[in-house]
Amino acid sequence: MTMPTDTSSSVTIRPIRAEDLDSLLAMNNAAVPAVGELTKDKLDGLVAMASHAVTAELDGTAAGFLLCLPEGTAYPSRNYRWLSERIERFAYVDRICLAPHARNLGAGEMLYRHIIAQLTPEDGPVVCEVNTRPDNPGSRRFHERIGFHEIGTADYGDMAVVFLQHDAATQGTERK
Repeated sequence: MTMPTDTSSSVTIRPIRAEDLDSLLAMNNAAVPAVGELTKDKLDGLVAMASHAVTAELDGTAAGFLLCLPEGTAYPSRNYRWLSERIERFAYVDRICLAPHARNLGAGEMLYRHIIAQLTPEDGPVVCEVNTRPDNPGSRRFHERIGFHEIGTADYGDMAVVFLQHDAATQGTERK
């Protein structure tokens, strides 16, 4: 999937490769607190656990990534646990991150559209969370613009989040 961004650059979505991991780790950790900080081992583990691990390549270099986990994994995230307790099936976007030079080029939306196109009704809806403390209003606006809607909130004391869902792949997967 390639989308021209101007006359000299284009974004391509492709699977994450081993040689991307160092730059993706640096990109992720530069974006804290919008995303959680990672170590190399934690990033390796998330990529291995992911059902979808894709990068946005801009001019031959990894410039963003998205990690999506299926339900039923042993992921110890409290946000993942919150979703597991409320939704029967889901595709959980643990993180999406773009390098500053790749923002506002459509790369984030391309990453999501790529994942959504791969999903089936059996995968459930795409779900994620966005920080509300510390606040990340840009991410909330982005997710709403591409079709996500609020399904709940959690306040953990040290941080708070809003949970979002995109129903492109399926409908009606809430736990009874």
